[in-house]
Amino acid sequence: NLPERRPGDARLKVLAEVGLLRDLKQYRPAYDLLTEASLKFPNDPDLIYDQAMLAEKSGQLQEMENLLRRVIQLRPDSASAYNALGYSFADRNVKLVEARDLIRKALEFTPRDPYIRDSLGWVEFRLGNREEAAKIFAEAFKAKPDAEIAAHYGEVLWSLGQRDRAIAIWREGNLLNPENETLVETLKRLRVKL
Repeated sequence: NLPERRPGDARLKVLAEVGLLRDLKQYRPAYDLLTEASLKFPNDPDLIYDQAMLAEKSGQLQEMENLLRRVIQLRPDSASAYNALGYSFADRNVKLVEARDLIRKALEFTPRDPYIRDSLGWVEFRLGNREEAAKIFAEAFKAKPDAEIAAHYGEVLWSLGQRDRAIAIWREGNLLNPENETLVETLKRLRVKL
């Protein structure tokens, strides 16, 4: 209900409300709010990117893809958009060659980003390049110990038969964030108890 005194105030109010809804895992209402906001701000790549991430969370994968492609069109140097689209493909095990190309494009803009390197490791794993994936994950996890990177790194190690090392990495990830969805799902799917 705050008055909008400056041109950017309406946008900030939308972002604040979307943030609250996202924190409450109310993905569909947050997505709907951003869809409505896109009528006022049709070419705002940041809002479109957020809308894409919420489309994914609410199961609208084609819409997510369309929105991310729009972000790339509006902002061709958006490492986040290239990475998000590539990772989404890799995670769903679809369009893997395009996924790798998108993620490599993201790395052109931010070559040392551990999260984008994590995405590259994941697509290499999906392509069957497990040894290469393990090297990429080792570098990414060393640069940024993170539960999601640990989930992926551990799964690659697990697939290579390095079970003790995988469990050690997962334990580190669990200490960092025991509620990380990717880590929790990975351990459940592989039936691993820490």
